[in-house]
Amino acid sequence: MNINATLIAQVLVFVMFVLFTMKFVWPPIVKVLDARADKIAEGLAAAERGKNDFAQAEKRVADILAEGRSQVSEMVANAEKRAAQIVEDAKTQASEEAARIMAQAKADVEQEANRAREALRQQVADLVVKGAESILRSEVNPSRHADLLANLKQEL
Repeated sequence: MNINATLIAQVLVFVMFVLFTMKFVWPPIVKVLDARADKIAEGLAAAERGKNDFAQAEKRVADILAEGRSQVSEMVANAEKRAAQIVEDAKTQASEEAARIMAQAKADVEQEANRAREALRQQVADLVVKGAESILRSEVNPSRHADLLANLKQEL
């Protein structure tokens, strides 16, 4: 055989091989590569969406934490106000109770003082009546009268 005929035959076989490969082998390979490229693009897009979602979630968490902190500080402030109000109410009640107790004690003391005065008046009146009775029963004697008045003074 001739080199030229072999070369032409080899070129024809190569061209047929290339045509066969382009027709039957290459399209599935391209299809698989395109699918892989699409899958990689989808993965990158999903990663970007995940990154954005994560940033939004972090922002929402920060907002929720800030809101929670403000609510907690508001609750603490309200609790402190309520505690101060309770203490103030207790002080007011205690001072009112103390004033009532003091007024009652003063009234009791005054009542006891009045009873003591009445008892003392009664005793003085009894002593005066006894003294007058003693003077009137005894004879009229100045030294005797002086002794009786001295005794009355001691009894008073």
